[in-house]
Amino acid sequence: MRVSSGVAGFDDLVAGGFPVGRLYVLSGPPGSGKTTFSAQFLVDGAKNGESCLFISMHESRADIAHDMSGYDIGFEQVLESDRLTFVDVFSSEGKRLFQSPGKHRDASGLINRLTGFIDSNDIDRVVVDSTMLLDHFLNDAESNIIQFLTSLKRTDATVLLISEMTDPSAYADEHYLAHGVVFLHNFLEDGGMQRGIQVLKMRGTAIDTDIHEVSFGDDGLSVGGRRLQTH
Repeated sequence: MRVSSGVAGFDDLVAGGFPVGRLYVLSGPPGSGKTTFSAQFLVDGAKNGESCLFISMHESRADIAHDMSGYDIGFEQVLESDRLTFVDVFSSEGKRLFQSPGKHRDASGLINRLTGFIDSNDIDRVVVDSTMLLDHFLNDAESNIIQFLTSLKRTDATVLLISEMTDPSAYADEHYLAHGVVFLHNFLEDGGMQRGIQVLKMRGTAIDTDIHEVSFGDDGLSVGGRRLQTH
């Protein structure tokens, strides 16, 4: 079974959508469209009656609503509905969920609270923005990060983990552990900024690994058919 990304043109690159219930990493430099892609992913789920969760380290509820208000995707309406739970990790609600403001020597408590929240609320789609969450709340022990990611994979939710990685040839733990890796590109072409998207990995799926043109319009982010050449 697959779930739609909510991004026009993207599902064609991954045989019709994301395989359900798995962990995916969405990487790319600032301004490449990671948050917009994730918002469309959650809106698509909410409009289909799914329960969604957005965990943010970077934006408050008001900020993300403002940022998405420039698109006609219905994010604000979904945000006000009972289909989308937004957690700002530095808000009072976020602090109750994550508790300690510092790094956990033992990640088990944090992991159990988060996965317990996902399971007890029957969450179908999750966005974690971003991997800085791991750096902030977990100590540098590789085992803690692996435990966190593995536990997310074991929930029934389809999870998008946003990564700030800017080099598509550099890999971290999350890229090896994830079922899929999608990279958003920013590069100069013909004297102007060009945006593209590339599926680097998707287990169990015949994928198109070329870089495809990305554009922003009233309907948010969309993927075009044109393949891009980078230098």
